Amino acid sequence: MKTVQHLFWAFCSLVSMELSAQSKFSQNQVRTQNGIVEGTYTAKTKVTTFKGIPFAAPPVGDLRWKEPQPAANWEGVRKADTFGPKAMQKPIFGDMGFRANGMSEDCLYLNVWTPASSSNEKLPVLVYFYGGGLMAGDGSEPRYDGEAMAAKGIVSVTINYRLGVFGFFAHPELTKESAHHSSSNYGYLDQTAALQWVKANIAAFGGDPNKVTIAGESAGSISVSVQMASPLAKGLIAGAIGESGAAINPTLVPIPLADGEKNGVKFGEIVGAKTLAELRAIPAEKLLDLAFKPGNPPMSATIDGYLLPKSLVEIFNAKEQANIPLLVGWNSAEIPYMALLRGKTPTPENYAAAVKEQFPKEYEAILKVYPGNNEQEILENATALASDRFISYSTWKWADLHARNSEQPVFRYLFSRVRPAMTAKMGNAQPGLAGGVVKGDPNKKPEPPKFEGASHASEIEYALGNLPLNDVYAWTPDDYKVSETMLNYFANFVKKGNPNGAKLPNWDAIKDPKLPVFMDINVKSAQKVDQTNARYELLDSIYNK
Repeated sequence: MKTVQHLFWAFCSLVSMELSAQSKFSQNQVRTQNGIVEGTYTAKTKVTTFKGIPFAAPPVGDLRWKEPQPAANWEGVRKADTFGPKAMQKPIFGDMGFRANGMSEDCLYLNVWTPASSSNEKLPVLVYFYGGGLMAGDGSEPRYDGEAMAAKGIVSVTINYRLGVFGFFAHPELTKESAHHSSSNYGYLDQTAALQWVKANIAAFGGDPNKVTIAGESAGSISVSVQMASPLAKGLIAGAIGESGAAINPTLVPIPLADGEKNGVKFGEIVGAKTLAELRAIPAEKLLDLAFKPGNPPMSATIDGYLLPKSLVEIFNAKEQANIPLLVGWNSAEIPYMALLRGKTPTPENYAAAVKEQFPKEYEAILKVYPGNNEQEILENATALASDRFISYSTWKWADLHARNSEQPVFRYLFSRVRPAMTAKMGNAQPGLAGGVVKGDPNKKPEPPKFEGASHASEIEYALGNLPLNDVYAWTPDDYKVSETMLNYFANFVKKGNPNGAKLPNWDAIKDPKLPVFMDINVKSAQKVDQTNARYELLDSIYNK
């Protein structure tokens, strides 16, 4: 009997060893549901990178303006050492750098950075959506690189999604042919398809499919808010991080489907394509050019009854959003005061006139909470008002909605670290609006800024540990200190739904939405109580009548 038992346990041991051997990465290869991919191992960080993995079929031909379809299987080993093509787009932002393999309508690829050496480690997962106004951006951008996050013990993923006219075009014929009676939102559906791919495949890369946090900045943050609200993403996400932006009025808010369809019909009439077949027959490059001509109607996400059954405010107020932890915040000067004053001198008269132009009915109430009685007050409050209108208010509203309508914690931050000067190699370049870079007049010395703050998109490299990959700015030891703090907060949140950890200032979740606490992230990060809720409550009464 003992001999039989010994043989049995010996057999089990051999089977276990065989399964273990099978689970280990062999020659940096991983078997996905579609086939084997081979990545690249970096000894310094002990991270294996897989680039350009297709997560859906190419959305070309008859698949243009259709929800993403399953990717095709392949035989043999697929080299995953090159980023896939970026989505169709124009170079409209000065702060984007790409490592993509060109540009194509065939763009639905993702990238994985994993610190795992086998498929049985069940590490937490971060899926990051890029920003760019739903018009530009790519998962290959160095600022979104996943290696630093992976080195923290996280499987990091970036994805591509369709943009502009390719990703957010509605039309009655599209609605009619859809099994869900829906059109537009193809870019958001691409993100959902990528999350479904992660759910099905990430365990093979050492990740835990039940511990997936989604994150993004600007349009990427807006995308996170949409995925939180969408019934299609339920069960695919365990946490969310939003950096500046939510799909809430006035920030890229989804419009009624009928309005989107009217815009699509008008666009077809303008470009001389009255049927869906004619629109699909337009070559991608030409369609992109046509979409960027002046006079076109906007390409907007829609409340389509499928991805989004209602507005985000309605979904969150009904407590129908994903019931998951949320870390969310914005930057101290998303856009500067010039965006409100439009080049005019910051005098009380000019400021009052600008406010009245933007808020003709509510300008007196606005001036009470954003006063401008002297130059310094105007610089600060014009920056605050411009930033709030642009993106800060919608982010505040998202945090407020989830804090009031969820059992899960909401951690809010304000990023206030001002980036250092540009490096000498940048010559006469200057920072532009919303985080961009613009070429200046070589014969004119740039004027020193009169009001400083952390601009839109400036936190990305800090949060993801990618300062070394951006050689535009002359980073200092203080910048690396801020980055270490923010990266650790984010990594801790991905791992356990809470940003707190050793050697970090304590960060509490919001307990009282009327006086929310937030973490001011800077060289000396510190938790503070928000004293600006009055201005957000006023904007709330204006934007959500």
